[in-house]
Amino acid sequence: MRGLVRWSSKWWPGALPLLVLWGLAAWTTTVPLEADVAARASAALKDTVLDKTQIVVAGRDVSFTAEAFSEEGRRSAVAAVEAVPGVRLVNDGTRLVAEAQPYVWSVERDVVRVTLGGATPLPASKARLLDAARNSLNGVEIADRMALARGAPQRFDAAALLLVDQVGRLKEGKITLTDNKVALTGMARELGGREAIAAALKNLPDGFSVASNEIKAPPYVFQAYKDPVAVTLTLTGYVPDNAVHAALAAAAARKFFSEKVIDNLKASIGAPAGFSNVVVAALGALSRLSTGTLVVSDRAVMLSGDALYDEAVNQIRAGLAKDLPQGWQIKTEVSVKPAAAPVDPTVCQQLFADLLAKNKIRFESGRATIDPDSAGLLDRLIEIALRCPSATVEIAGHTDGDGDTGFNQTLSEKRAQAVAEYMARAGLPAERFRPVGYGSTAPVAPNDNDEGKAQNRRIEFMVR
Repeated sequence: MRGLVRWSSKWWPGALPLLVLWGLAAWTTTVPLEADVAARASAALKDTVLDKTQIVVAGRDVSFTAEAFSEEGRRSAVAAVEAVPGVRLVNDGTRLVAEAQPYVWSVERDVVRVTLGGATPLPASKARLLDAARNSLNGVEIADRMALARGAPQRFDAAALLLVDQVGRLKEGKITLTDNKVALTGMARELGGREAIAAALKNLPDGFSVASNEIKAPPYVFQAYKDPVAVTLTLTGYVPDNAVHAALAAAAARKFFSEKVIDNLKASIGAPAGFSNVVVAALGALSRLSTGTLVVSDRAVMLSGDALYDEAVNQIRAGLAKDLPQGWQIKTEVSVKPAAAPVDPTVCQQLFADLLAKNKIRFESGRATIDPDSAGLLDRLIEIALRCPSATVEIAGHTDGDGDTGFNQTLSEKRAQAVAEYMARAGLPAERFRPVGYGSTAPVAPNDNDEGKAQNRRIEFMVR
């Protein structure tokens, strides 16, 4: 017995190396096995649609967690892992992705970024929507706030992709898809954008409809700037169509007798009712300013600048109030240009002659009613008259040689009188102006052609 104990004590130290070798062998065998099982399990799931997938292998036992998008998909994924060769046991930790009720998805645009939020049915759907946003909004920051959820209506992807395309037409706003109902709020980026969005929404997939569309059009803006230094009138903004464009350009050319018209107008839908008539009247008011800016925005008219004399300010305001239709708003910020230095009568006569050599006071055909297009020219004549306050001015009316001599004489007298009354309404003493009619007795050109006749129909200012 004593010998046996001694033998056992000698055996134990020799067994320790064997135990270490066995442990190393077991470890070096298990690690490759677990890696192989994990790789095969992952490969078995390559055709399944899952989220947050995790596989942990201990020996030949697999702990499998994931979120599936249907019960059938969840069971299929678990079965695929269980069928992997070498797997002994699958610890099933899978669950279904949460279901959203109602199913809400949205895309929102502000001045900084576009944000996609709400629920999407699959990772592939989410990726498609993000790609579509980046492609259609090149350079705009895209923020992803979408979460995966079950319960999407059929054809969700097609509807959401169409809605993403509309965000490019928004300056700011939000489009929300709730189940199969679409709601839109915000403002279109350009005129016509609201109508383009409405047209696109007609292509929503079957089963989807628009619950509300509160997209607003941007302001319909027409602008005109009169620059006395460059002697230009610059037109920018929008007009309804080419016909209105041509009419407004022609009106500007008539009213602004010395300025070069720079026309940068564009045609676009969305003009308020009465737009053309309002702009023509407002251009007439602008023509009476030395320098000024006109802005017609939707149904509001804003006029600012410097009038040539005090009474013109009141006349401009009253004229706009009379000419604009009901429902339009008017804002005027018109001051009076500082008076120019006085000049002697000889200089005054030269200023009158230079101005009327290039421009003519117009009247209605065959009548003594002054054409409104001549208001700007008359104001310039008044400005000159104010510079020579002691001078008496003869206002001479002339006609061409057509028609009855007596009628022409009377017409010339009445037209000269109409101009004298205009000067008096500006606050100038009536006695300074002496209207005289010469009929057709003092032509400056032959009366045998239209050009000559046009030259003969005139008003002259003669300082006496």
